Amino acid sequence: MAGIYIHIPFCKQACHYCDFHFSTSLKKKDEMVLAIAKEIAMRKNEFENETVETIYFGGGTPSILEISDLKFLIDEVYKHYNIAENPEITIEANPDDLSEERIIELSKTPINRLSIGIQSFFEEDLQLMNRAHNSEEAKKCLEIATQYFDNISVDLIYGTPGMNNERWLQNIQTALNLNIPHISSYALTIEPKTALHKFIKDGIIPQPDDAVAHEQFLILVDTLEKSKFIHYELSNFGKENYFSRNNSAYWLGKKYIGIGPSAHSYDGKNRSWNVSNNAVYLKSISENQLALETETLSETDRYNEYVMTGLRTIWGVSLNKLENEFGEKYLKYLIQNAQKHLDNGKLILENNILRTTRKGKFFCDGIASDLFWLNLE
Repeated sequence: MAGIYIHIPFCKQACHYCDFHFSTSLKKKDEMVLAIAKEIAMRKNEFENETVETIYFGGGTPSILEISDLKFLIDEVYKHYNIAENPEITIEANPDDLSEERIIELSKTPINRLSIGIQSFFEEDLQLMNRAHNSEEAKKCLEIATQYFDNISVDLIYGTPGMNNERWLQNIQTALNLNIPHISSYALTIEPKTALHKFIKDGIIPQPDDAVAHEQFLILVDTLEKSKFIHYELSNFGKENYFSRNNSAYWLGKKYIGIGPSAHSYDGKNRSWNVSNNAVYLKSISENQLALETETLSETDRYNEYVMTGLRTIWGVSLNKLENEFGEKYLKYLIQNAQKHLDNGKLILENNILRTTRKGKFFCDGIASDLFWLNLE
């Protein structure tokens, strides 16, 4: 099984924390939709022998497109690829785009999963992030969306300056009260060249506190697990049968094609990425050229990626799979370097599967870096 990711590089306004590729000018929107459709067709041979199980509209803000644009792009995928019988088709959406009329229209398309960028249900947090919606819109869109969509995910951000544990718990509880079956939650990270980075540098807002973020992560885990959510990946929690099939495919190393500016692709051996420039992308596609770069992953690259993604998930790192795919030298190296984390209780080894413990989950990326094999080749 494989997936198709479609990057829509437009937003109404720039969130202060975001470093994804997007433009706030919609002048080229129609031209971009046609170029994306053309790239979908141009790359069909890459999945000639694959069945597409997931289609994911990310961005940017895909919900900024017209319903007709979304249906057109989905039709193009169906026209050129072999699609599974019941594919997961997700669109990322912002609350300010989700009026009741809009939600009803979306429910009549093949889209069957909404990923809604709530981030917080509190006005002060939304203003700090420069989100385009307000608290009331966040709650109202979910109340309506749950009437028309069964499969809904919301994004929530913790560790924001000024957010105490009580307010964070209220954020989580609001989502639970609305019967949302999937929650993606991330610590606020300060990316270079973002407005948030400049505000902190200039002393306008304080630096996020790692200790507070860790504490709020544990509150998140405890609260959602008590409500029967499964913590299946570091930042993702789902009720049974509501895991993101699209994201799970990334973590399990399945193939995917990324369409649109800045989108990444993976075929099991090679990773490629489209240019992060709308004008260059449009020009290349108009000349029947793919605007992408490709790198072939070495054995060490693939080992490191398997360790990194495995430790983030409930599936862990299989020692049997690792030895079969990479050989005994990698297995011995992994076990040797994992020992200190086994001793300090951040990792556990059961049934030949290496996983992070509750104590180690928040630190899994740092633990993975300790297990990376560098300069092997």
